[in-house]
Amino acid sequence: MAFSGALTLTDLNDFITPAQACIKPVEQTNKVEPQDPGAASTQIQVDSSGLYYEVSADGVSTNKSGQRLETAQISLNDCLACSGCITSAESVLITLQSHTEVLNFLASNPEPSSKLHKVPVLSIAPQCLASLAASLSSSSSQPVDLARILRRVEAFCKEALGFEHVYDTTFARHISLLEHAKEFAERKRGEGPLPMLASACPGWVCYAEKTHAEMLPFISRTKSPQQVMGTLVKEWLAPQWGKHPDKVYHVAVMPCYDKKLEASRQDFYNEAYATRDVDCVLTTGELELLMRERAWDLSVPVPGEARAADPNGVPALLAHPGTSSGSYMQALLAAQGAGALAVRTVRGADYEEHTLADAASGAVLFRGAKCYGFRNLQNVVRKVGREAGVQAGGGEGAAAGEGGEGGEAGRGYDYVEVMACPGGCVNGGGQLRPPAGVLAQRKEDEEGYAREWADSGVKDDADGGVQAIGAKWGDKEWTKKVEEAYWRGVPPTSHDTRADECLKRANEMAARALVDLCRPKDLSHTTAEWSTQLDDEAEARRRRFFRTQYRAVESEVVGLAVKW
Repeated sequence: MAFSGALTLTDLNDFITPAQACIKPVEQTNKVEPQDPGAASTQIQVDSSGLYYEVSADGVSTNKSGQRLETAQISLNDCLACSGCITSAESVLITLQSHTEVLNFLASNPEPSSKLHKVPVLSIAPQCLASLAASLSSSSSQPVDLARILRRVEAFCKEALGFEHVYDTTFARHISLLEHAKEFAERKRGEGPLPMLASACPGWVCYAEKTHAEMLPFISRTKSPQQVMGTLVKEWLAPQWGKHPDKVYHVAVMPCYDKKLEASRQDFYNEAYATRDVDCVLTTGELELLMRERAWDLSVPVPGEARAADPNGVPALLAHPGTSSGSYMQALLAAQGAGALAVRTVRGADYEEHTLADAASGAVLFRGAKCYGFRNLQNVVRKVGREAGVQAGGGEGAAAGEGGEGGEAGRGYDYVEVMACPGGCVNGGGQLRPPAGVLAQRKEDEEGYAREWADSGVKDDADGGVQAIGAKWGDKEWTKKVEEAYWRGVPPTSHDTRADECLKRANEMAARALVDLCRPKDLSHTTAEWSTQLDDEAEARRRRFFRTQYRAVESEVVGLAVKW
Protein backbone atom coordinates (compact mmCIF):
# COMPACT_ATOMS: atom_id res chain seq x y z
CA MET A 1 0.00 0.00 0.00
CA ALA A 2 1.34 3.39 -0.92
CA PHE A 3 2.06 5.81 1.89
CA SER A 4 0.53 9.23 2.03
CA GLY A 5 2.36 11.85 0.01
CA ALA A 6 1.96 14.19 2.96
CA LEU A 7 3.99 11.89 5.22
CA THR A 8 7.47 13.32 5.01
CA LEU A 9 10.45 13.58 7.29
CA THR A 10 10.60 17.19 8.43
CA ASP A 11 12.74 19.20 10.80
CA LEU A 12 13.21 17.19 13.99
CA ASN A 13 15.59 19.55 15.78
CA ASP A 14 13.33 19.81 18.81
CA PHE A 15 12.64 16.09 19.02
CA ILE A 16 14.66 13.15 20.20
CA THR A 17 15.72 11.17 17.16
CA PRO A 18 15.41 7.40 16.67
CA ALA A 19 17.82 5.19 18.53
CA GLN A 20 19.81 2.28 17.14
CA ALA A 21 17.25 -0.09 18.59
CA CYS A 22 14.52 1.18 16.24
CA ILE A 23 14.69 -2.05 14.25
CA LYS A 24 11.96 -4.55 13.48
CA PRO A 25 13.41 -8.08 13.46
CA VAL A 26 12.60 -10.17 10.39
CA GLU A 27 11.12 -13.56 11.14
CA GLN A 28 12.17 -16.35 8.80
CA THR A 29 9.03 -18.37 8.07
CA ASN A 30 10.33 -20.69 5.35
CA LYS A 31 12.08 -23.90 6.37
CA VAL A 32 15.81 -23.80 5.82
CA GLU A 33 16.97 -26.91 3.95
CA PRO A 34 20.33 -28.40 5.05
CA GLN A 35 23.03 -27.84 2.47
CA ASP A 36 26.39 -29.32 1.75
CA PRO A 37 29.35 -27.22 2.84
CA GLY A 38 30.18 -26.53 -0.76
CA ALA A 39 26.63 -25.60 -1.82
CA ALA A 40 26.01 -22.19 -3.33
CA SER A 41 24.42 -19.57 -1.06
CA THR A 42 21.21 -17.75 -1.94
CA GLN A 43 20.61 -14.07 -2.44
CA ILE A 44 17.70 -11.67 -2.90
CA GLN A 45 17.04 -10.32 -6.37
CA VAL A 46 14.89 -7.30 -7.22
CA ASP A 47 13.22 -7.30 -10.61
CA SER A 48 12.35 -4.25 -12.74
CA SER A 49 8.97 -3.83 -11.03
CA GLY A 50 10.50 -3.68 -7.56
CA LEU A 51 9.46 -7.19 -6.46
CA TYR A 52 11.77 -9.34 -4.33
CA TYR A 53 12.74 -12.95 -5.17
CA GLU A 54 15.08 -15.43 -3.53
CA VAL A 55 17.57 -16.79 -6.05
CA SER A 56 20.69 -18.87 -5.88
CA ALA A 57 24.08 -17.50 -6.64
CA ASP A 58 23.75 -18.61 -10.28
CA GLY A 59 20.50 -16.63 -10.65
CA VAL A 60 18.13 -19.62 -10.60
CA SER A 61 15.04 -19.09 -8.46
CA THR A 62 14.92 -21.29 -5.38
CA ASN A 63 11.20 -20.69 -4.88
CA LYS A 64 9.53 -23.50 -6.82
CA SER A 65 6.04 -22.17 -6.12
CA GLY A 66 6.87 -18.93 -7.85
CA GLN A 67 5.71 -16.80 -4.93
CA ARG A 68 7.69 -13.64 -4.36
CA LEU A 69 9.08 -12.61 -0.98
CA GLU A 70 6.95 -10.37 1.21
CA THR A 71 8.11 -6.81 1.75
CA ALA A 72 8.86 -6.01 5.39
CA GLN A 73 6.64 -3.29 6.86
CA ILE A 74 6.62 -1.34 10.08
CA SER A 75 3.13 -0.68 11.39
CA LEU A 76 1.89 1.51 14.21
CA ASN A 77 1.63 -1.53 16.48
CA ASP A 78 5.29 -2.26 15.86
CA CYS A 79 6.13 1.33 16.80
CA LEU A 80 4.12 1.16 19.99
CA ALA A 81 5.65 -2.21 20.91
CA CYS A 82 9.21 -1.05 20.37
CA SER A 83 11.11 -0.08 23.49
CA GLY A 84 14.21 1.29 21.85
CA CYS A 85 13.55 4.89 20.91
CA ILE A 86 11.47 8.01 21.15
CA THR A 87 10.69 9.72 17.90
CA SER A 88 8.20 12.06 16.33
CA ALA A 89 5.82 9.99 14.22
CA GLU A 90 6.97 11.71 11.01
CA SER A 91 9.93 9.33 10.95
CA VAL A 92 7.88 6.16 11.28
CA LEU A 93 6.57 4.24 8.27
CA ILE A 94 2.84 4.24 8.87
CA THR A 95 0.38 1.75 7.47
CA LEU A 96 -3.39 1.65 7.96
CA GLN A 97 -3.35 5.34 8.94
CA SER A 98 -3.27 7.18 5.63
CA HIS A 99 -5.62 9.01 3.31
CA THR A 100 -5.32 6.07 0.90
CA GLU A 101 -6.79 3.77 3.54
CA VAL A 102 -9.73 6.17 3.99
CA LEU A 103 -10.38 6.25 0.25
CA ASN A 104 -10.23 2.45 0.08
CA PHE A 105 -12.80 2.16 2.85
CA LEU A 106 -15.15 4.70 1.30
CA ALA A 107 -14.91 2.97 -2.07
CA SER A 108 -15.66 -0.47 -0.60
CA ASN A 109 -18.33 0.62 1.90
CA PRO A 110 -21.68 -0.98 0.93
CA GLU A 111 -24.76 1.10 0.24
CA PRO A 112 -26.70 2.44 3.26
CA SER A 113 -29.44 -0.09 2.64
CA SER A 114 -27.00 -2.95 3.26
CA LYS A 115 -26.61 -4.44 6.73
CA LEU A 116 -22.85 -4.31 6.19
CA HIS A 117 -22.85 -0.54 5.66
CA LYS A 118 -20.78 1.51 8.10
CA VAL A 119 -21.63 5.14 8.84
CA PRO A 120 -18.58 7.25 7.86
CA VAL A 121 -17.97 10.07 10.35
CA LEU A 122 -15.24 12.71 10.29
CA SER A 123 -14.17 14.94 13.16
CA ILE A 124 -11.64 17.75 12.76
CA ALA A 125 -9.60 19.65 15.34
CA PRO A 126 -9.86 23.46 15.42
CA GLN A 127 -6.07 23.71 15.01
CA CYS A 128 -6.45 22.02 11.61
CA LEU A 129 -9.15 24.50 10.63
CA ALA A 130 -6.80 27.32 11.68
CA SER A 131 -4.00 25.93 9.50
CA LEU A 132 -6.33 25.75 6.49
CA ALA A 133 -7.66 29.25 7.23
CA ALA A 134 -4.15 30.73 7.50
CA SER A 135 -3.05 29.10 4.26
CA LEU A 136 -6.15 30.34 2.47
CA SER A 137 -5.97 33.84 3.97
CA SER A 138 -2.32 34.23 2.90
CA SER A 139 -3.43 34.23 -0.73
CA SER A 140 -6.62 36.21 -0.23
CA SER A 141 -7.31 39.84 0.61
CA GLN A 142 -10.22 38.80 2.81
CA PRO A 143 -9.39 36.60 5.84
CA VAL A 144 -11.58 33.54 6.33
CA ASP A 145 -12.76 32.54 9.81
CA LEU A 146 -12.94 29.02 11.20
CA ALA A 147 -16.72 28.75 10.90
CA ARG A 148 -16.61 29.19 7.13
CA ILE A 149 -13.65 26.82 6.79
CA LEU A 150 -15.58 24.20 8.78
CA ARG A 151 -18.61 24.53 6.49
CA ARG A 152 -16.42 24.15 3.40
CA VAL A 153 -14.62 21.13 4.82
CA GLU A 154 -18.00 19.65 5.71
CA ALA A 155 -19.22 20.20 2.15
CA PHE A 156 -16.10 18.58 0.70
CA CYS A 157 -16.27 15.55 2.99
CA LYS A 158 -19.96 14.96 2.33
CA GLU A 159 -20.17 15.80 -1.38
CA ALA A 160 -16.78 14.67 -2.67
CA LEU A 161 -15.94 11.82 -0.28
CA GLY A 162 -19.27 10.51 0.98
CA PHE A 163 -19.07 11.13 4.74
CA GLU A 164 -22.45 11.28 6.44
CA HIS A 165 -21.51 13.33 9.51
CA VAL A 166 -18.81 15.98 10.05
CA TYR A 167 -18.00 17.56 13.42
CA ASP A 168 -15.31 19.68 14.96
CA THR A 169 -13.78 18.44 18.20
CA THR A 170 -14.40 21.48 20.42
CA PHE A 171 -17.34 19.83 22.19
CA ALA A 172 -15.15 16.80 22.93
CA ARG A 173 -12.52 19.22 24.20
CA HIS A 174 -15.17 20.84 26.43
CA ILE A 175 -15.94 17.45 27.98
CA SER A 176 -12.22 16.72 28.33
CA LEU A 177 -11.75 20.02 30.20
CA LEU A 178 -14.66 19.22 32.51
CA GLU A 179 -13.24 15.79 33.33
CA HIS A 180 -9.78 17.32 33.64
CA ALA A 181 -11.05 19.75 36.27
CA LYS A 182 -12.82 16.94 38.13
CA GLU A 183 -9.67 14.84 38.21
CA PHE A 184 -7.63 17.80 39.44
CA ALA A 185 -10.11 18.37 42.27
CA GLU A 186 -9.75 14.69 43.22
CA ARG A 187 -5.98 15.01 43.36
CA LYS A 188 -6.25 18.14 45.47
CA ARG A 189 -8.23 16.03 47.96
CA GLY A 190 -5.36 13.57 48.13
CA GLU A 191 -6.63 10.99 45.61
CA GLY A 192 -3.56 11.29 43.44
CA PRO A 193 -0.13 12.96 43.27
CA LEU A 194 0.50 16.58 42.31
CA PRO A 195 1.49 18.32 40.17
CA MET A 196 -0.87 17.00 37.54
CA LEU A 197 0.59 17.00 34.04
CA ALA A 198 -1.49 17.39 30.88
CA SER A 199 -2.19 14.22 28.88
CA ALA A 200 -3.58 15.53 25.58
CA CYS A 201 -0.23 15.34 23.74
CA PRO A 202 0.58 11.76 22.64
CA GLY A 203 4.19 12.69 21.87
CA TRP A 204 4.68 13.68 25.51
CA VAL A 205 2.88 10.56 26.79
CA CYS A 206 4.96 8.25 24.57
CA TYR A 207 8.13 10.00 25.71
CA ALA A 208 7.22 9.64 29.37
CA GLU A 209 6.30 5.97 29.01
CA LYS A 210 9.63 5.10 27.42
CA THR A 211 12.12 7.33 29.21
CA HIS A 212 10.50 8.84 32.31
CA ALA A 213 8.36 6.15 33.93
CA GLU A 214 8.63 8.05 37.22
CA MET A 215 6.44 10.78 35.66
CA LEU A 216 3.52 8.50 34.76
CA PRO A 217 1.69 8.84 38.13
CA PHE A 218 1.59 12.60 37.61
CA ILE A 219 0.08 12.50 34.11
CA SER A 220 -3.65 13.13 33.97
CA ARG A 221 -5.79 10.08 33.23
CA THR A 222 -8.34 12.13 31.30
CA LYS A 223 -8.64 11.20 27.64
CA SER A 224 -7.60 13.70 24.99
CA PRO A 225 -10.30 15.45 22.91
CA GLN A 226 -9.57 13.07 20.02
CA GLN A 227 -10.33 10.00 22.11
CA VAL A 228 -13.27 11.64 23.89
CA MET A 229 -14.67 12.32 20.42
CA GLY A 230 -14.12 8.67 19.59
CA THR A 231 -16.14 7.70 22.66
CA LEU A 232 -18.93 10.11 21.76
CA VAL A 233 -19.12 8.92 18.16
CA LYS A 234 -18.95 5.16 18.82
CA GLU A 235 -20.74 4.93 22.19
CA TRP A 236 -23.15 7.88 22.31
CA LEU A 237 -24.05 9.00 18.79
CA ALA A 238 -24.00 5.54 17.18
CA PRO A 239 -26.95 4.25 19.26
CA GLN A 240 -28.88 7.38 18.29
CA TRP A 241 -28.34 6.37 14.66
CA GLY A 242 -29.39 2.80 15.43
CA LYS A 243 -25.85 1.47 14.99
CA HIS A 244 -23.41 -0.58 17.03
CA PRO A 245 -19.88 0.82 17.45
CA ASP A 246 -18.47 -1.51 14.78
CA LYS A 247 -20.93 -0.11 12.23
CA VAL A 248 -19.39 3.36 12.40
CA TYR A 249 -16.13 4.33 10.69
CA HIS A 250 -14.61 7.31 12.48
CA VAL A 251 -11.88 9.42 10.87
CA ALA A 252 -10.19 12.18 12.88
CA VAL A 253 -8.23 15.04 11.30
CA MET A 254 -5.49 16.21 13.66
CA PRO A 255 -2.53 18.63 13.56
CA CYS A 256 0.00 15.99 14.64
CA TYR A 257 1.26 12.65 13.32
CA ASP A 258 1.58 11.38 16.89
CA LYS A 259 -2.22 11.32 17.06
CA LYS A 260 -2.04 8.29 14.76
CA LEU A 261 -0.05 6.54 17.47
CA GLU A 262 -2.58 7.55 20.10
CA ALA A 263 -5.52 6.13 18.14
CA SER A 264 -3.66 2.82 17.78
CA ARG A 265 -3.20 2.30 21.52
CA GLN A 266 -4.78 -0.90 22.78
CA ASP A 267 -6.56 1.06 25.54
CA PHE A 268 -8.80 2.61 22.90
CA TYR A 269 -9.86 -0.69 21.34
CA ASN A 270 -13.35 -2.08 21.98
CA GLU A 271 -12.88 -5.81 22.46
CA ALA A 272 -16.63 -6.54 22.45
CA TYR A 273 -17.15 -5.09 18.97
CA ALA A 274 -13.59 -5.43 17.63
CA THR A 275 -13.33 -1.76 16.72
CA ARG A 276 -11.25 1.25 17.68
CA ASP A 277 -12.70 4.49 19.01
CA VAL A 278 -10.92 6.28 16.14
CA ASP A 279 -10.45 4.09 13.08
CA CYS A 280 -8.09 6.35 11.16
CA VAL A 281 -6.28 9.64 11.80
CA LEU A 282 -5.37 12.06 9.03
CA THR A 283 -3.25 15.15 9.36
CA THR A 284 -4.14 18.59 8.03
CA GLY A 285 -1.68 18.04 5.20
CA GLU A 286 -3.33 14.75 4.23
CA LEU A 287 -6.77 16.39 4.18
CA GLU A 288 -5.41 19.15 1.97
CA LEU A 289 -3.88 16.48 -0.28
CA LEU A 290 -7.29 14.83 -0.62
CA MET A 291 -8.76 18.17 -1.66
CA ARG A 292 -6.11 18.66 -4.32
CA GLU A 293 -6.61 15.13 -5.64
CA ARG A 294 -10.35 15.77 -5.94
CA ALA A 295 -9.79 19.26 -7.44
CA TRP A 296 -11.70 20.89 -4.57
CA ASP A 297 -11.08 24.62 -4.16
CA LEU A 298 -11.37 25.58 -0.52
CA SER A 299 -11.39 29.27 -1.41
CA VAL A 300 -14.78 28.96 -3.11
CA PRO A 301 -17.71 29.64 -0.74
CA VAL A 302 -20.34 26.92 -0.36
CA PRO A 303 -24.09 27.46 0.01
CA GLY A 304 -25.18 28.11 3.57
CA GLU A 305 -21.68 28.52 4.99
CA ALA A 306 -22.79 31.56 7.00
CA ARG A 307 -25.67 29.72 8.65
CA ALA A 308 -25.83 29.29 12.39
CA ALA A 309 -25.10 25.92 13.95
CA ASP A 310 -27.95 23.52 14.61
CA PRO A 311 -29.21 24.36 18.13
CA ASN A 312 -30.21 20.71 18.67
CA GLY A 313 -27.00 19.19 17.32
CA VAL A 314 -23.55 18.72 18.73
CA PRO A 315 -22.18 22.17 19.71
CA ALA A 316 -19.68 23.49 17.18
CA LEU A 317 -16.58 25.69 17.52
CA LEU A 318 -16.89 26.31 21.24
CA ALA A 319 -14.57 29.04 22.46
CA HIS A 320 -12.28 28.32 25.39
CA PRO A 321 -10.10 31.21 26.61
CA GLY A 322 -6.46 30.45 27.20
CA THR A 323 -4.18 28.78 24.68
CA SER A 324 -4.67 27.34 21.21
CA SER A 325 -3.52 23.95 22.54
CA GLY A 326 -6.64 23.16 24.55
CA SER A 327 -6.68 25.76 27.34
CA TYR A 328 -6.17 23.09 30.01
CA MET A 329 -4.39 25.29 32.54
CA GLN A 330 -6.82 28.16 31.92
CA ALA A 331 -9.75 25.85 32.67
CA LEU A 332 -8.21 24.92 36.01
CA LEU A 333 -7.43 28.57 36.80
CA ALA A 334 -11.06 29.48 36.14
CA ALA A 335 -12.20 26.72 38.51
CA GLN A 336 -10.14 28.21 41.37
CA GLY A 337 -12.25 31.35 41.56
CA ALA A 338 -11.25 35.02 41.64
CA GLY A 339 -7.75 36.14 42.54
CA ALA A 340 -4.72 38.09 41.38
CA LEU A 341 -3.01 36.33 38.47
CA ALA A 342 0.70 36.85 37.81
CA VAL A 343 2.38 35.50 34.66
CA ARG A 344 6.14 35.08 34.47
CA THR A 345 8.04 34.19 31.33
CA VAL A 346 10.77 31.68 32.12
CA ARG A 347 12.11 30.86 28.68
CA GLY A 348 10.19 32.59 25.92
CA ALA A 349 6.50 32.24 25.19
CA ASP A 350 6.79 28.44 25.31
CA TYR A 351 7.64 28.33 29.01
CA GLU A 352 5.51 30.49 31.31
CA GLU A 353 4.56 30.27 34.97
CA HIS A 354 1.10 31.33 36.17
CA THR A 355 0.47 32.07 39.84
CA LEU A 356 -3.00 32.80 41.21
CA ALA A 357 -3.02 34.44 44.66
CA ASP A 358 -5.75 35.58 47.01
CA ALA A 359 -6.21 39.32 46.46
CA ALA A 360 -6.58 40.05 50.18
CA SER A 361 -4.06 37.81 51.91
CA GLY A 362 -1.66 37.14 49.05
CA ALA A 363 -1.77 33.40 49.72
CA VAL A 364 -1.03 31.32 46.62
CA LEU A 365 -4.16 29.49 45.44
CA PHE A 366 -2.79 27.86 42.30
CA ARG A 367 0.56 27.64 40.60
CA GLY A 368 1.00 26.22 37.14
CA ALA A 369 3.16 26.35 34.05
CA LYS A 370 2.77 26.20 30.30
CA CYS A 371 5.57 24.15 28.75
CA TYR A 372 5.84 23.58 24.99
CA GLY A 373 8.67 21.84 23.15
CA PHE A 374 10.99 19.04 24.25
CA ARG A 375 13.78 21.41 25.25
CA ASN A 376 11.56 23.06 27.84
CA LEU A 377 9.93 19.77 28.70
CA GLN A 378 13.25 18.36 29.93
CA ASN A 379 13.57 21.21 32.40
CA VAL A 380 10.05 20.70 33.74
CA VAL A 381 10.57 16.95 34.14
CA ARG A 382 13.64 17.54 36.28
CA LYS A 383 11.92 20.26 38.33
CA VAL A 384 8.83 18.12 38.97
CA GLY A 385 11.07 15.20 39.90
CA ARG A 386 12.98 17.25 42.45
CA GLU A 387 9.86 18.74 44.01
CA ALA A 388 8.12 15.36 44.19
CA GLY A 389 11.18 13.58 45.53
CA VAL A 390 11.53 11.16 42.61
CA GLN A 391 14.61 10.49 40.53
CA ALA A 392 14.08 11.81 37.01
CA GLY A 393 15.54 9.65 34.28
CA GLY A 394 18.16 10.88 31.86
CA GLY A 395 17.86 11.61 28.20
CA GLU A 396 19.09 13.92 25.51
CA GLY A 397 18.97 17.56 26.52
CA ALA A 398 18.99 16.70 30.23
CA ALA A 399 21.73 19.23 30.89
CA ALA A 400 20.29 22.02 28.76
CA GLY A 401 18.42 25.13 29.83
CA GLU A 402 17.85 26.91 33.06
CA GLY A 403 16.04 24.04 34.76
CA GLY A 404 13.08 26.23 35.67
CA GLU A 405 15.09 28.36 38.05
CA GLY A 406 12.37 30.99 38.26
CA GLY A 407 10.06 28.50 39.96
CA GLU A 408 12.35 27.17 42.65
CA ALA A 409 11.26 29.58 45.35
CA GLY A 410 7.99 28.99 47.13
CA ARG A 411 5.54 26.18 46.51
CA GLY A 412 5.87 23.85 43.57
CA TYR A 413 3.58 23.55 40.58
CA ASP A 414 0.02 22.32 40.94
CA TYR A 415 -0.35 21.74 37.20
CA VAL A 416 1.71 21.82 34.00
CA GLU A 417 0.24 22.12 30.50
CA VAL A 418 2.71 20.03 28.49
CA MET A 419 2.91 19.89 24.69
CA ALA A 420 5.75 18.33 22.70
CA CYS A 421 5.66 20.80 19.80
CA PRO A 422 7.23 24.26 20.16
CA GLY A 423 4.40 26.76 19.84
CA GLY A 424 1.82 24.15 20.79
CA CYS A 425 -0.70 22.29 18.68
CA VAL A 426 -1.06 24.98 16.01
CA ASN A 427 2.54 24.10 15.12
CA GLY A 428 1.96 20.35 14.95
CA GLY A 429 4.04 18.31 12.54
CA GLY A 430 0.99 17.50 10.42
CA GLN A 431 -0.01 21.11 9.78
CA LEU A 432 0.32 22.86 6.42
CA ARG A 433 3.67 24.40 5.61
CA PRO A 434 3.98 28.12 4.78
CA PRO A 435 3.00 28.88 1.17
CA ALA A 436 5.81 29.86 -1.20
CA GLY A 437 4.51 33.41 -1.41
CA VAL A 438 4.85 33.84 2.35
CA LEU A 439 8.36 32.43 2.36
CA ALA A 440 9.43 34.72 -0.48
CA GLN A 441 8.67 37.76 1.68
CA ARG A 442 11.21 36.73 4.32
CA LYS A 443 14.37 38.79 4.41
CA GLU A 444 16.22 36.58 6.90
CA ASP A 445 17.55 33.05 6.70
CA GLU A 446 16.89 30.30 9.26
CA GLU A 447 19.63 31.62 11.54
CA GLY A 448 18.23 35.17 11.60
CA TYR A 449 20.78 36.79 9.28
CA ALA A 450 19.68 39.29 6.63
CA ARG A 451 19.79 37.79 3.15
CA GLU A 452 19.35 39.00 -0.39
CA TRP A 453 18.12 35.79 -1.95
CA ALA A 454 18.84 36.79 -5.55
CA ASP A 455 22.45 37.67 -4.70
CA SER A 456 22.81 34.27 -3.06
CA GLY A 457 21.83 32.46 -6.23
CA VAL A 458 18.28 31.63 -5.12
CA LYS A 459 15.91 31.41 -8.08
CA ASP A 460 12.23 32.21 -8.20
CA ASP A 461 9.97 29.34 -9.18
CA ALA A 462 7.13 29.58 -11.70
CA ASP A 463 4.66 30.68 -9.04
CA GLY A 464 6.83 33.50 -7.77
CA GLY A 465 7.99 31.61 -4.71
CA VAL A 466 11.52 30.90 -3.60
CA GLN A 467 12.90 27.47 -4.36
CA ALA A 468 15.73 27.39 -1.85
CA ILE A 469 13.80 28.49 1.22
CA GLY A 470 12.37 25.27 2.62
CA ALA A 471 8.75 25.16 3.76
CA LYS A 472 10.05 24.17 7.13
CA TRP A 473 7.99 22.85 10.00
CA GLY A 474 8.35 25.12 12.99
CA ASP A 475 8.53 28.48 11.18
CA LYS A 476 7.79 30.96 13.97
CA GLU A 477 6.30 33.69 11.78
CA TRP A 478 3.99 31.23 10.09
CA THR A 479 2.98 29.76 13.45
CA LYS A 480 1.92 33.26 14.54
CA LYS A 481 -0.34 33.54 11.49
CA VAL A 482 -1.94 30.18 12.27
CA GLU A 483 -2.43 31.33 15.86
CA GLU A 484 -4.15 34.49 14.63
CA ALA A 485 -6.40 32.44 12.37
CA TYR A 486 -7.29 30.20 15.32
CA TRP A 487 -8.71 33.11 17.31
CA ARG A 488 -10.19 34.99 14.34
CA GLY A 489 -13.95 35.26 14.59
CA VAL A 490 -14.05 33.63 18.02
CA PRO A 491 -16.52 35.54 20.22
CA PRO A 492 -15.16 36.92 23.49
CA THR A 493 -15.95 34.61 26.37
CA SER A 494 -16.55 37.25 29.04
CA HIS A 495 -19.59 39.52 29.13
CA ASP A 496 -20.84 38.06 25.86
CA THR A 497 -24.40 36.77 25.77
CA ARG A 498 -23.84 34.52 22.76
CA ALA A 499 -20.77 32.89 24.30
CA ASP A 500 -22.58 32.37 27.60
CA GLU A 501 -25.51 30.76 25.80
CA CYS A 502 -23.17 28.44 23.84
CA LEU A 503 -21.41 27.44 27.05
CA LYS A 504 -24.71 26.77 28.80
CA ARG A 505 -25.90 24.57 25.94
CA ALA A 506 -22.57 22.73 25.88
CA ASN A 507 -22.83 21.99 29.60
CA GLU A 508 -26.38 20.70 29.14
CA MET A 509 -25.29 18.50 26.22
CA ALA A 510 -22.33 17.20 28.24
CA ALA A 511 -24.62 16.32 31.15
CA ARG A 512 -26.89 14.48 28.74
CA ALA A 513 -23.96 12.47 27.38
CA LEU A 514 -22.80 11.71 30.92
CA VAL A 515 -26.21 10.38 31.95
CA ASP A 516 -26.72 8.40 28.74
CA LEU A 517 -23.32 6.71 28.93
CA CYS A 518 -22.84 6.26 32.68
CA ARG A 519 -26.52 5.56 33.60
CA PRO A 520 -26.32 6.95 37.17
CA LYS A 521 -29.03 6.17 39.69
CA ASP A 522 -31.47 8.91 40.73
CA LEU A 523 -30.00 11.43 38.28
CA SER A 524 -31.60 12.85 35.13
CA HIS A 525 -30.46 15.04 32.26
CA THR A 526 -31.95 18.11 33.89
CA THR A 527 -30.38 17.63 37.34
CA ALA A 528 -26.96 16.31 36.34
CA GLU A 529 -23.76 18.34 36.31
CA TRP A 530 -20.40 17.04 35.15
CA SER A 531 -18.79 17.59 38.55
CA THR A 532 -21.51 15.55 40.31
CA GLN A 533 -20.20 12.48 42.12
CA LEU A 534 -22.08 9.47 40.73
CA ASP A 535 -22.78 6.12 42.32
CA ASP A 536 -19.98 3.54 42.23
CA GLU A 537 -21.17 1.71 39.12
CA ALA A 538 -21.73 4.93 37.20
CA GLU A 539 -18.33 6.27 38.28
CA ALA A 540 -16.73 3.08 36.97
CA ARG A 541 -18.42 3.67 33.60
CA ARG A 542 -17.27 7.31 33.64
CA ARG A 543 -13.67 6.22 34.09
CA ARG A 544 -13.99 3.64 31.32
CA PHE A 545 -15.40 6.16 28.85
CA PHE A 546 -13.46 9.30 29.73
CA ARG A 547 -10.19 8.20 31.30
CA THR A 548 -7.28 6.00 30.32
CA GLN A 549 -4.07 4.58 31.78
CA TYR A 550 -0.35 4.49 31.02
CA ARG A 551 2.37 1.91 31.39
CA ALA A 552 6.13 2.09 31.39
CA VAL A 553 7.94 0.54 28.46
CA GLU A 554 11.15 -1.10 29.58
CA SER A 555 13.92 -1.31 27.00
CA GLU A 556 15.33 -4.78 26.45
CA VAL A 557 17.87 -3.60 23.91
CA VAL A 558 21.29 -2.14 24.63
CA GLY A 559 22.13 0.26 21.82
CA LEU A 560 25.86 -0.48 21.94
CA ALA A 561 25.13 -4.17 21.44
CA VAL A 562 23.32 -3.65 18.16
CA LYS A 563 25.32 -5.06 15.27
CA TRP A 564 25.07 -3.26 11.94
